[in-house]
Amino acid sequence: MSSSARKATQIDHSETPRRFVFLLLDHFTMLSFASAVEPLRIANRVAGKDIYAWVLAGEGGAQVTCSNGASFRLDIGLEEIDREDTVLVCGGIDVQKASSRAVLNWLRREARRGVTIGGLCTGAYAVAKAGLLDGKKATIHWENQDGFLEEFEEVKLTKSIFVMDGNRWSTAGGTASLDLMLKVIAADHGEDLANTVADQLIYSTIRTDQDTQRLSIPTRIGVRHPKLSQVIQMMESNIEDPMSPADLAEEVGMSTRQLERLFRRYLNRSPKRYYMELRLQKARNLLMQTDMSVINVALACGFASPSHFSKCYRSHYNTTPYRERGTQGMPAPGIGVRLSI
Repeated sequence: MSSSARKATQIDHSETPRRFVFLLLDHFTMLSFASAVEPLRIANRVAGKDIYAWVLAGEGGAQVTCSNGASFRLDIGLEEIDREDTVLVCGGIDVQKASSRAVLNWLRREARRGVTIGGLCTGAYAVAKAGLLDGKKATIHWENQDGFLEEFEEVKLTKSIFVMDGNRWSTAGGTASLDLMLKVIAADHGEDLANTVADQLIYSTIRTDQDTQRLSIPTRIGVRHPKLSQVIQMMESNIEDPMSPADLAEEVGMSTRQLERLFRRYLNRSPKRYYMELRLQKARNLLMQTDMSVINVALACGFASPSHFSKCYRSHYNTTPYRERGTQGMPAPGIGVRLSI
């Protein structure tokens, strides 16, 4: 055993295991859940005793199915837990539907008792819907950010991998749960144990709450051109009030014709077309994730009229915004597919 592993096993054996209650919502994401529970299991193994414990909870207390079809037997239902427990809400696809009245009432009740509550992946939606993130910093998977921002104006949404604001936590989904749990383990039992757990998981780069979710623009588009990246950043930041190609070009010190050539060369489309795709992607996210009216979605994405919005939407996704609402969860072709990792 390495010296760091030996140090990591020097745990106070008089401690009571810290318990996590994983609230599994219907169609939760397995990766986000596994990335949270596995570090706890490995921490116990390295420590040589149970320093962490966990139970699976859910509405009904019997069984729940995750988004890949696997089913989990639950340990408890929505019953009162210990004040010292930490609740982690595991969300996935269709989180709005899974955030039932019973779930929200349970979260509110446990919050009033002082329980620490966090949301993994889209689980942050349920925590926010219960009113527990008002005035707090939080994060959620980048694909769900548009709808979240529209619905929860009191939440200080960030693009971080994870956020710990007092006794309210949230992660962006996927492997971000792993980074959160390594942070918890380090705070509870020291960096040596957290680093040993990361080594066991072959996890060589531990991210912090200062790291952001998405790849850089050059990496995402596969092009490393500073002015092109700058223009795309401006586009992404100005969806509701789109900038003209002339204004975009002026901001980066080039002519409109030069900007057109730049986009044609690297992205095989005009700046106007690329901008339209970004706006339509946000529109689809809002249609699929919120109850906003179609006209309000259109306005939020820079369209002056519903008819123009509908025409552009049909051209890109081969369906109308109204019909899209009736096919919740069915991916349409284009750059905006609702996955929730």
